[in-house]
Amino acid sequence: MRIISVSMFVFLSLTLQAQLVFDDYFTDRTMRFDFMLAGNDTTTKAYPVSIREEPFWGGSLTNLTDPFGYGNFRYEVFDSVTNTLIYSRGFNTLYQEWQTTAEARSMERVFHEVATFPFPKNKVNFVLSIRGRDGLFTRLYETTIDPASYFITRESPVSALASRIYGSGDPHTSLDLEFIAEGYTREEMGKFRSDVKRLADLLFNEAPFYKYKDRINIWAVEAVSQESGTDVPGEGIYVNTALNTSYYTFDVDRYLTTRDLGTVDDYAAAAPHDQIIILINSPRYGGGGMYNYYSAVTSDNTFTPQVFVHEFGHGFAGLADEYYTSRVAYVEYYPLDVEPWEPNITTMVNFDSKWKNLIARSVPVPTPNNKVYIGVTGLFEGGGYSAKGIFRPSFDCRMKSNQVDSFCEVCQRAIEEMILFYLK
Repeated sequence: MRIISVSMFVFLSLTLQAQLVFDDYFTDRTMRFDFMLAGNDTTTKAYPVSIREEPFWGGSLTNLTDPFGYGNFRYEVFDSVTNTLIYSRGFNTLYQEWQTTAEARSMERVFHEVATFPFPKNKVNFVLSIRGRDGLFTRLYETTIDPASYFITRESPVSALASRIYGSGDPHTSLDLEFIAEGYTREEMGKFRSDVKRLADLLFNEAPFYKYKDRINIWAVEAVSQESGTDVPGEGIYVNTALNTSYYTFDVDRYLTTRDLGTVDDYAAAAPHDQIIILINSPRYGGGGMYNYYSAVTSDNTFTPQVFVHEFGHGFAGLADEYYTSRVAYVEYYPLDVEPWEPNITTMVNFDSKWKNLIARSVPVPTPNNKVYIGVTGLFEGGGYSAKGIFRPSFDCRMKSNQVDSFCEVCQRAIEEMILFYLK
């Protein structure tokens, strides 16, 4: 059933999770499970890599299971004795995006992935599921994990200075955003901390984040790079950086990501966090964001404010791209006979589950792509990389272009629901 309001979302979330007591199942540390996803456009396999203990659990102690149903993958943790679901999260990966490219039709690749959850007291069953083209989840991989196993790595995390830039709240009842430096040398760490503060200030000026500024902690983790900047393969530029970011992801010049998720999470362990933001020391335009994976943005481009907020919309709230004219590498990213899971686009297969209740009776449906309807919630055709068959909620929005000042009503609602989930 679609969430009708933020207050109802909070009530339902707390009601569904009231029976889970954190201390019955977990300790206040993190278990990190590394695995590989491998395959092509039609086949996916998962392979375990390692398990390690990390020092901080920064997430909620009460909202442990995911009520949203977002993401193209999902992992669930079950108590091995009672089979009780005690933790779950949905997420996206670069691997799944790659599967929709032309290259995936002709070859196979492997991508490093990481799942984190509170460190269990007793044996648990870890289940990884994948969302099919029909929109349904099927089990991809499962294993039993014994927290007492001596094969679990218990080394100290990577040595990296972590500073709290804003906030003083308990990480368990706050939203913790962790910025990790990329392409900053040791001598540039002062600039990094200043850049983090500047981007945090930008986020706090955005609705609905400004309403919750006093409940958001901002962390800066100093991952020191040997050289400044990032790779630009299309121009023959390669630099030695901590997180191995690169433009030309899937051969799209503006798409800036890293496949080295293992190293990203090595540094992320330096501070409690709910979301990871990779801040890249570059003046070029570009970035990337995947739900519950990471958000990436450059520090010094004219459009850095817009790109940062847009990419964080992906990484934090699972928002879809609403544009449909820019070049992308994907081939039919969204099947038109399946309702997308993202909250801000629809194929009309199940529009009742989306923002139908926010459209005024006076607004025509579908809504003409006409400037008369700027600022109006409606049903505008074009979105999700397709001009036909996919609809978005507003004429323009931060998830569509760099020309507007804010998220639309539907995106703001989705973001606020996610903020409240982390604050409980």
